[in-house]
Amino acid sequence: MKQINFYVMLFCCVTFSYSQVLDKKDLKKQTGFFDFHYDESKDKIYLEVKDLNKDFLYVNSLATGIGSNDIGLDRGQLGQERLVKFEKAGNKLLLVQPNLSYRAITDNELEKKSIEQAFAKSVLYGFKILEHKEGTYVIDLTPFLMLDAHGVANRLKSEGAYKVDLTKSALSLDRTKAFPKNVEFEALLTFKGQPKGRNIRSVTPTSSLVSVIQHHSFIELPDDGYKMRAFDVRSGAISMSYLDYATPIQEPIRKRYIIRHRLEKKNPNATMSEAKDPIIYYLDPGTPEPVRSALLEGARWWNQAYESIGFKDAFQVKMLPADVDPMDCRYNVIQWVHRSTRGWSYGGSVVDPRTGEIIKGHVSLGSLRIRQDFMIAQALMNKPFAERDDNYQPMLEMALARIRQLSAHEVGHTIGFAHNFAASTNGRASVMDYPHPTITIKNGSIDFSDAYAVGIGEWDKVTVAYSYSEFDTNTDEKQALNSVLDAAKNKGLRFITDADARAQGGAHALAHLWDNGKSASEELDNVLKVRAKAISNFSKDNIRQGEPYSVLEDVFVPLYFFHRYQTEAATKVIGGLDYNYAVKGDDQNVVEPIDAKTQEDALKTILNTISAEALAIPKEKLELFPPRAFAYGRGRESFSGKVGVAFDPMSAAVTASDMTLKLLLHPQRVNRMIQQKSLDDSQLGFDELLKQLLDNSFGKQHKDNYMNEVQQLINERVLVHLMNLAVNNQSFFQVKAKVNEAILKLQLELTINKKLPKHWAKHSSYVEQYKMMIKEFREHPEKFKIENTPKIPDGSPIGSDYCNYNQN
Repeated sequence: MKQINFYVMLFCCVTFSYSQVLDKKDLKKQTGFFDFHYDESKDKIYLEVKDLNKDFLYVNSLATGIGSNDIGLDRGQLGQERLVKFEKAGNKLLLVQPNLSYRAITDNELEKKSIEQAFAKSVLYGFKILEHKEGTYVIDLTPFLMLDAHGVANRLKSEGAYKVDLTKSALSLDRTKAFPKNVEFEALLTFKGQPKGRNIRSVTPTSSLVSVIQHHSFIELPDDGYKMRAFDVRSGAISMSYLDYATPIQEPIRKRYIIRHRLEKKNPNATMSEAKDPIIYYLDPGTPEPVRSALLEGARWWNQAYESIGFKDAFQVKMLPADVDPMDCRYNVIQWVHRSTRGWSYGGSVVDPRTGEIIKGHVSLGSLRIRQDFMIAQALMNKPFAERDDNYQPMLEMALARIRQLSAHEVGHTIGFAHNFAASTNGRASVMDYPHPTITIKNGSIDFSDAYAVGIGEWDKVTVAYSYSEFDTNTDEKQALNSVLDAAKNKGLRFITDADARAQGGAHALAHLWDNGKSASEELDNVLKVRAKAISNFSKDNIRQGEPYSVLEDVFVPLYFFHRYQTEAATKVIGGLDYNYAVKGDDQNVVEPIDAKTQEDALKTILNTISAEALAIPKEKLELFPPRAFAYGRGRESFSGKVGVAFDPMSAAVTASDMTLKLLLHPQRVNRMIQQKSLDDSQLGFDELLKQLLDNSFGKQHKDNYMNEVQQLINERVLVHLMNLAVNNQSFFQVKAKVNEAILKLQLELTINKKLPKHWAKHSSYVEQYKMMIKEFREHPEKFKIENTPKIPDGSPIGSDYCNYNQN
């Protein structure tokens, strides 16, 4: 009995003590969607929970980043959104996340219950109830806010083993606030660990201690006035989906809807009307001029598309007020994000998982990206700094033109749109494509005045019309939306998105990243001519007075590899397909192979990208590239080589040829060639590709010794990539047979010298080396592996990767 009395007294003391804490004058209270109190003496936040079993949205994010593109933890990065609710269980409140991937949309409560019980839910946290009074529960939210909700430690695994050090972590109060429909919390988390990676060391002052501010948002769910719109694969809209087990058996169980902002006309009957609540985006005030004006202008292009469907000033872009937190879910934000190296830009959205309604759009734009376009223009210009060092305006204008497009592109993701990589074949019809600068030669000079498109594209108006058009009650919405897509088809507009456009594995011959032109091969031919002209012009006057020649080498890098992305586009024509996301009844072309003539033209141009004539840097230009200056060492965006401190033009040629050969001789590509030839004998066959490839490598001869040495390195890469095809598990049997036959034929020609072209007489040692390679390969094919060649420098925006959009 004494023991029971002791625990009763202890419980009363704890409750009384806590009640007294809340009553202290120095306890800071904020009132809003959830009321909470901050106890500075204990660095704790106490949350009041009044409505149990009421759904709301929980979103975690990062307010501050680490600054490394490779690690991928950026300022303003959105995390996962979750629909959650508080449930009482004994002396605890549980934060429960229902499973919305599986639903039963029905009035039958028992049927709904059966689905809830069939699939797991997630309890995110359990809070001890500290006080319960008049229907209000008080819990200590602090331990929850200190969790690594964003998964920072997991992201840092490649850099070392890190975990939260609570002794060096604390609540962050500057942006911890309550509002009527949302509450925002922040905590400074310090991750302690043993750094092993180079990336984390490069961006932290003490790499064993990594501190970031994590943001948590509790958000009131929107009302039920939002109308969901069905997803159509042809629309270019991003989708959300779930399984509805209440669906009649004869209907599809998976339901797909687009994601979009809520947008309604003030006057639904008017042809042109203002919106009840316009979509407003806010630009990070930390963005400097002239970038600031360019980002504002580019993002505002979208209003052109909304006007085309009868909305006046429905899409607006303003500067973010100085006292507003960019992580506050009430604001759509465009942030200018800094990293130690160039990297991706991306657009993410906070989406109501019940309906697909976008609650917040958040754009992150890498600040170093504009400098790459500036450098490309600097390399293309003929002696820009010959007379004065302040002649930067033409280069800046091209870079700003790219930034306007980038702003529009990433905002496009956050208003609900996917990439459209077929748009460049239709006169740059969409900002949702990845644009390569359109450069031409006019009157013997390089012209980049039309490098990037200006304004919203025709396809973008289609996607806005599909996603945001309002229809009156007398209109059949499905039929009206089909009419929008039919009209786009009749204009020749195409929509092809991500996986189909990738260089390795992708097969669509009209959808590519960073390309231009209706004909990929014709544009590649143009790009090679522009590249050759710019290389011919290149001189010491492509850098400013007083800059080391190491900077000149860096400027030369994007020029030398200027053809890389158009080469990707042209290689996709080989074994390529033309197809649409067709649906029954829309009369679109479903799928067909690219005709033989188009493939042959593409192959002819592609082979120019592995010619010594194109890849050998002119001898006179080599005088411009001495060993790197002190404190100007090579980095990831520099040429790599195998000659020590000296500049290595040979390895540059190897790297460029390797790039083409990896694409051209991709197993999936040549497998398709076998398949297409079997169905249509007039198609370009793999045998023909092999013959032309070998004729344009081993069959080449040059009078100049330097060119011949470059040619030998190209030949070696051709042979290695053929060997790879012969042993690759992804290669068809027929591919292996044909490649082995070609290698055997080459071996015989090398052995019987009289069959060799005359120029081989000077290269008997090389002949023996090729024979040794083939002999070793034929005797031990299981040992074959592609040896690493000097890595191609990062491109635009970085490597062959791309911007991301988060479909949260």
